[in-house]
Amino acid sequence: MRPAASQELVRIEPGTAPRSPYLLTIALEDYFHNFGHVIERSHWQRFETTVERGARRTLELLRHHDVKATFFAVGWIAEKMPELIRDIVAQGHEVASKGYDQRGVRELLPDAWRDDLARSRAAIERASGRRVLGYRSPGWLGRDDLWALEWLSKDGYLYDSSVKPIGYTFRQHPDLLGAGAKNFDGRELWEFPVASIGVAGFRFPIGTGNYSRQLPEWMMRMARAQWARWSARDPYVMYFHTWELDPDQPQVTAISSVSRARFYRNIDRMESILGNIFRTFRFTSIQDHLGVIEQPVVWSEPRPVQEKPAPIRVFVEPGPGEPIRCSLVVPCFNEESSLVYLANTLDGLEEALAPKYAMEFVLVDDRSTDGTWKVMQQLFGDRGNYRLVRHEENSGPAVAILNGIRAASSELVASIDCDCSYDPMELAKMLPMLGDDVSMVTASPYHPRGAVRNVPEWRLMLSRSLSLLYRMVLRQKLSTYTSCFRVYRRSDMLGMSLEHRGFLGVAEMLGKLDLAGMKIVEYPTTLSVRVLGYSKMKVARTITGHFKLLAALLKQRVSGKVRAAGDEPRSARPA
Repeated sequence: MRPAASQELVRIEPGTAPRSPYLLTIALEDYFHNFGHVIERSHWQRFETTVERGARRTLELLRHHDVKATFFAVGWIAEKMPELIRDIVAQGHEVASKGYDQRGVRELLPDAWRDDLARSRAAIERASGRRVLGYRSPGWLGRDDLWALEWLSKDGYLYDSSVKPIGYTFRQHPDLLGAGAKNFDGRELWEFPVASIGVAGFRFPIGTGNYSRQLPEWMMRMARAQWARWSARDPYVMYFHTWELDPDQPQVTAISSVSRARFYRNIDRMESILGNIFRTFRFTSIQDHLGVIEQPVVWSEPRPVQEKPAPIRVFVEPGPGEPIRCSLVVPCFNEESSLVYLANTLDGLEEALAPKYAMEFVLVDDRSTDGTWKVMQQLFGDRGNYRLVRHEENSGPAVAILNGIRAASSELVASIDCDCSYDPMELAKMLPMLGDDVSMVTASPYHPRGAVRNVPEWRLMLSRSLSLLYRMVLRQKLSTYTSCFRVYRRSDMLGMSLEHRGFLGVAEMLGKLDLAGMKIVEYPTTLSVRVLGYSKMKVARTITGHFKLLAALLKQRVSGKVRAAGDEPRSARPA
């Protein structure tokens, strides 16, 4: 939908703007928006949102140095936090578009990109009350993406800033190495590329916040001095991200060491680095540089801002009968950084499973040494359908799961990893698989219809090798034996005792059920590498332990002496 009334753009008289201004552009995005290869967009709602913290620190820094800037905002943020957009505008800054959900020209087909562009613009204009004049693509434009500039001009944009000259990418397009107006059938579109310098035709983008963090300040001063000598007629376009001013943000661990250095190195020094730059150069926004005076945008059908609905906690079956009672056990050890993500995920899961299932959540703190127990109490302590259990000593995830099953109040019990490396939403399909003759449903990424995502090859090789060995020892030939993502029949687990702690106990539980004649079925699913925090598994110790467990299970199978749930199959027990 377009604004009800168009607005007139009025330029100031030529020559009244500074000849070579320094233009500051800032990406308004959250820390988890940059990791599309390990974080699915559909999971954004699960993460702790910290964008406002970085944005407020950015605004205070700009106010202190009397700097104006152009904020390229992700439309998703404008839709979720319109008050933040309004505050940015109220402090004299411009807000432009960075697309709706961090998918740029290269990731989308042309029609889908145009839809994304329109959705972002609408969200920002609703929030700001100002027309969006400019655009920056998430992921910089390449030589094959320049068709997008013509479309931007057709759609009424005044400028674009999606070009970052690097290497020889734009060697055949020297007009894109500096700012200038492009003409498309009489429509003018300005391009403001990131400031760069050239050495033998090779371009280095020096106007990036990342370079300012990674390289010595004296080197960046020399680079800017060279730019001033050779590019004095062009505006110096610099950018950084609001999350670069938030050293307390949760750190995504499912990335390479090179990426970790790129995103987090010297992030605690960024405010000081920017302060030194702002004391030396006077920056302004692109809108002010172009001398645009704009009128407010009036929407014919303003959409009210709606708060996030509260999680459903009262289950009402629309038809006859009661909802199925189900308990979900989550073992936690030193998971302080993951608990907000877990809370948001469980809220979504509870809502998704209602009204068919009445959920109870049992969170077991395995004697964490960080602030896990305190945060668990803060997040879940006052929720009526949550039970918090704390071990007196660290016993490992399997014991935590087993104790959680014992603390559960329903016959149908599931367990997930605290890091949600398996998507808990898959429980909607796994829970119905626990038929009358089934004791366990286990998630299986190594099933022919399963998948893995960003999991290191060494871990895949280890897991698959162990699965092969377990298939040789146990009766039921499964694809995965070590997953914590399961559904249990509680009565089949109550009599079980574990001889192995740590992650070994997870395989031991399945092994004992198998040798006791219980039926186990697999659900093919996707395993993703954990995004927040670190794995607690000790690889060498775990491998050695698995060999000992396999030997013990083989001995039990040969001897016929199986100590499992109730020591005998359910079919042999009295009713």
